[in-house]
Amino acid sequence: MSQSPFEFRLRVRYGECDAQGVVFNARYGDYVDIAVNEYIRTLFGDYQNLLDQDMDIQVVSLTINWRSPARFDDVLRATIQPGRLGNTSFALDLAFFRYGTDEKVADAAITYVLIQPSTGTKRPLPDSIRDTLAAGAPGVLISHAGETP
Repeated sequence: MSQSPFEFRLRVRYGECDAQGVVFNARYGDYVDIAVNEYIRTLFGDYQNLLDQDMDIQVVSLTINWRSPARFDDVLRATIQPGRLGNTSFALDLAFFRYGTDEKVADAAITYVLIQPSTGTKRPLPDSIRDTLAAGAPGVLISHAGETP
């Protein structure tokens, strides 16, 4: 039996909702970014660790598909799994669910390119980075939601 994927939880805040009373579509980009930051921190420690090695990541593609609306005070759980690992880029696959259910709210795919900040150019993924990304962070749970079980 495989372990569950990395999971990040967040609570929808009032200011993230639109006139229809649901999470405004552009906020999902923020949700992806927050979840991925926690994922990267889990994999590599403090982000400064990458920068100290003259490495950084930049988004080159983000696709979001909405499945059902999320509303104020909902707790969302985002799962993240490694996607395609290219020569200079890598993808992550995210799914957002309403906490306590299997109801999918949205899914997203995000692709990053690895760059060398000192030159501003892309660079190949080192084997150590590739191996860490391929392994992912199964079974890790981080919550910013303050939910109660």
